[in-house]
Amino acid sequence: MENIKVSDFGITKNGDQIKKYTLTNKNGMKVEIINYGGIVLSLTAPDRKGNYEDVVLGFVNPEDYFNENSYFFGAIIGRFANRIAHGKFSLNGKIFNLNKNNGENHLHGGDEGFFSKIWNIEIVPNSQTLKLSYTSKDGEEGYPGELMTTVFYTLTDQNALEISYEAMTDLSTIINLTHHSYFNLSGDFSREILDHELQLDADQFIPINKSSIPENDLKNVVETPFDFKNFKTIGKDINDNNEQLQRANGYDHCWVLNGNGMRSAGSLYHPETGRKLDILTDQPGIQVYSGNFLDGKFETKTGGKNNPRTGICLETQHFPDSPNRNSFPSVELKPGEIYSTKTVYQFSVK
Repeated sequence: MENIKVSDFGITKNGDQIKKYTLTNKNGMKVEIINYGGIVLSLTAPDRKGNYEDVVLGFVNPEDYFNENSYFFGAIIGRFANRIAHGKFSLNGKIFNLNKNNGENHLHGGDEGFFSKIWNIEIVPNSQTLKLSYTSKDGEEGYPGELMTTVFYTLTDQNALEISYEAMTDLSTIINLTHHSYFNLSGDFSREILDHELQLDADQFIPINKSSIPENDLKNVVETPFDFKNFKTIGKDINDNNEQLQRANGYDHCWVLNGNGMRSAGSLYHPETGRKLDILTDQPGIQVYSGNFLDGKFETKTGGKNNPRTGICLETQHFPDSPNRNSFPSVELKPGEIYSTKTVYQFSVK
């Protein structure tokens, strides 16, 4: 198809040839996706002058995507996004032990989560949609059940990237999928995102302990640095003397979204360029990560280094450590059920 181009991207250390798929809509907006990790390499969006620039962080060299897993740039995250305390959970009376890859905890599916898997990609005919599929074997990273996962990426002519997830299992298991792009709406990846304005449709957030596992109670955002009910610059409170901010070195928390079903999760706005990103989802939470642990080890696509706080992740998902919390919405997927969820990243100018 003319609006989807396929090219060679690179070769993994195991000798797998990775392909790049470039989708272009009628406005000239582009997204580049590879079959390694389902990673979004680049995503362009217009500023108020009509200039399209890449707005997601990534590596300059292809091999860095294959060798450096700690940032999860642009990847599909699974089987379970976020953290599971002590890398263990109980399901139907049985205890499952997962790979511990974040201190004593399990993070983002383990050392070899979905972000490092080679996905089968099909171009959906007569569309701007890619269908990605991956089957996770029973016991992979410690999870029960063979999980068949499908992810659809669609670039719309309304300048939105739509991500739809589906999964089925042959044994009861847990699942929590998300997308891990770091956004910087300035188009300059050496700049911090502290001048971006954020709004979140959430009255509560989930406080964390020193190892980033949820504490017992949800907390109201009012009169805290976590109040983004109205647009506020990310930098306004990020350096406050607040225990929660200090534990995460900034924002790396899950907000409890208001409402149910497909709805607004929030918006990110960059006043200088006029770029605005609206997030819609049917998920109960959104993890906001202000790039606190980017470490300047790598060049960015626009020059300079990938320093702390040069990108922000807006990860729609279930709450962290949900398998161990009866008060949180269930993340169990049973045989015969279909896991289905959708998130839309809608770009505009104002």
